Amino acid sequence: MTIVWTNGCFDIVHRGHIELFKYAKSLGDKLVVGIDSDKKVKLDKGQDRPINCVEDRKFILESIRHVDKVLIFESTKELENLIKSTKPDIMVIGSDWKNKPVIGQKYTKKLLFFDRIGNYSTTEILKQKEI
Repeated sequence: MTIVWTNGCFDIVHRGHIELFKYAKSLGDKLVVGIDSDKKVKLDKGQDRPINCVEDRKFILESIRHVDKVLIFESTKELENLIKSTKPDIMVIGSDWKNKPVIGQKYTKKLLFFDRIGNYSTTEILKQKEI
């Protein structure tokens, strides 16, 4: 069985996220998605985030046919431990992480980068709503 891993905030799920999940799942038999806890999202993205609480984000992701399992992490150390225990064959990360250290990379056989689809971005969606 080939296990694929990806992770992120996934606060407002949009087409770019679905394309990522679809691509990642096409690479293996099981797709495991790690999501940031509410506390971690606030630390990383500001006090106005997340828009959707972690329970709702987890529920939404679990409802997507490409996603087999969703795990929540509170810190980079916890993220690393989840990746280590999951032992993914392939890790798929957004291409904005190219040439940067990728947490958990040493626990996977293959690291792939996924290019952003169009201008889909939760941050951009929120900026448009402020207009």
